[in-house]
Amino acid sequence: MTSHEGLTRSTALRIGLAARALPDATVESLMRVLVSSLGMPLTDAKLDSVSVKLLKTAQDGAFSEIEPIYLKQAVGYLKGELGLEEVEIPQPQSYQEGDMPDSIRVAFSSNSGARLDGHFGSCQRFLIYQVSADSARLVDVRPVVVPELQPGEDRAAYLVDHIRDCHILYVVSIGGPPAARVVNAGIHPVKNPQPVEISELLPRLQQVLAGTPPPWLSKIIGRLPVSAPEGFKSSEAEDEP
Repeated sequence: MTSHEGLTRSTALRIGLAARALPDATVESLMRVLVSSLGMPLTDAKLDSVSVKLLKTAQDGAFSEIEPIYLKQAVGYLKGELGLEEVEIPQPQSYQEGDMPDSIRVAFSSNSGARLDGHFGSCQRFLIYQVSADSARLVDVRPVVVPELQPGEDRAAYLVDHIRDCHILYVVSIGGPPAARVVNAGIHPVKNPQPVEISELLPRLQQVLAGTPPPWLSKIIGRLPVSAPEGFKSSEAEDEP
């Protein structure tokens, strides 16, 4: 089965959201796994029985290498526990280059409202803030709509291009190779494992900007020469400062 034909709106929505949560997956690949495991027709009741183990051990091995954190999120969507409510997306404010002197641009991976609650490989949007020591402004909301990838193409490369103008990326989680891609693009990844309102993180970042920033942040704001901080590994992401 390769389309939503015959599915209820609720079932189709669950499957569509779950597919977005799985790096490099498509609706069609997820449908094949579900039909093979649950049979036709797919219904909400059948999706309620889906588990991480079912996805991990699917016959064709399509999702066997995906990290458990992404599988758990997909299962949450399939069961209707996540993402079925309407989400109010915050509206960006007008901004022109130079409006906020001594500011940096920060991307937050998000799935709902103005929250940091997205994994880099599967978030639904990036919320882009311009941040200085005394001000913070949402300047852009960038939905993540990854085009159909061809063999050899990399989802992480597309995502990095989506935020290439940013200095810092906040995520709930990010794998080693994607983190290396982010760092190589001149963007510093910061992990905050627990979902949180972005409004709680911004004052912390502003306080750091106003005080004595760590070397990696000093480099970004131009207080140190442009060189990697001692001991920093390009495949790692810092914890939230």
